[in-house]
Amino acid sequence: MIVRTLKEAEQSSRRVVSPDKHWESTRLLLKEDNMGFSFHITTIYAGTETHIWYQNHLESVYCISGEGEVETLEDAAIHSIKPGTIYVLDKNDEHMLRAHTELKLACVFNPPLTGQEVHDENGVYPLDDK
Repeated sequence: MIVRTLKEAEQSSRRVVSPDKHWESTRLLLKEDNMGFSFHITTIYAGTETHIWYQNHLESVYCISGEGEVETLEDAAIHSIKPGTIYVLDKNDEHMLRAHTELKLACVFNPPLTGQEVHDENGVYPLDDK
């Protein structure tokens, strides 16, 4: 059984802050935990816009608190995000994530992340093929 707290994880290398300071993500479950997915609590800072395109991962995102929007770039559709909303990037959707207020999100990735990933210049996390 794995038991860890968000508070403990936030004080470890499992807390990752983006180089542009738009978000931070505390990775509660990672590839090394052998669950087949990773689970994160992510904070998107108010007033930020982040380009994301997970070409190597599928992600589901559940909003715990805050308000914002996600825009899929293929069709320019804009979807409101507020507490209780889930959005699922089931087609490796390229998108813009905008935080009107600070967003607190619970995120699941498949395949799982290894821990220190940040978006590259195209909004992509690298694939760990080990």
